[in-house]
Order: sequence, then structure tokens, then C-alpha cells
Amino acid sequence: VQLQASGGGLVQAGGSLRLSCAASGRAVSAYNWGWFRQAPGKEREFVAAIRRMGGTTIYADSVKGRFAISRDNAKNTVYLQMNSLKPEDTAVYYCAADAYLILSSLRIQSEYDYWGQGTQVTVSS
Repeated sequence: VQLQASGGGLVQAGGSLRLSCAASGRAVSAYNWGWFRQAPGKEREFVAAIRRMGGTTIYADSVKGRFAISRDNAKNTVYLQMNSLKPEDTAVYYCAADAYLILSSLRIQSEYDYWGQGTQVTVSS
């Protein structure tokens, strides 16, 4: 499966953005999906994930209540809705997919086989 992330940009603190991850080659419903981010000078970290079976979602504590991951099977796209953005949310955001993750592995980036190219999100104060 090929992943194409988009939707990043520059936004003021308190604003919103919606990131998209379009999949080609296979249906999004065949995979578990994750969003990760990497801020300048920092390691890439887990943001959110949605499980293939049942659609269970999990979030990093830092974004819980502000971000929402979702999946649109008809559009073959996974989204990350980001609200109440903060300057510390500034990072390159990556989508990732894998068909065989268990719930406890959804936060672990090394468990994902497929990655998008990243999209820059910049939040100004």
C-alpha cells in the first residue's frame, strides 16, 4: 500500500487543521493506522492510532481531547482532526499502516510496515 499524507500548514494557536492520509493499492479497512510526529531536534513520537478491527482509537496524553483519528472507507483515507492547536504541536506528521498489529503495539512506530512522506504542521503563538 502507498500512503500520501497532506493537509499540513501554518495555523495560529487555538486553530484547527485536518490531516489526510490517502491510501492506494489496498483498502484502508485492511490496516491498522497510526499518526506519528517529529518535532525539530526530537525523536518521532506516537500521536494517535485506529485499530483495523472494531475501530478502537487511542491517543497520546498530550493530544487527548484535542485530536481525533478517523477512517473513511469510501474515500480510502484516514484523517487526523487537530483542534485547539498549540505551538508544541509543531512537527512533521507522518501516517503509518500495518495489517497485523495488536492493541498494545499500536503506539510502537517500529511495528508499522508502511509510512507516508510526512506533512509539516506549524503552530504560531
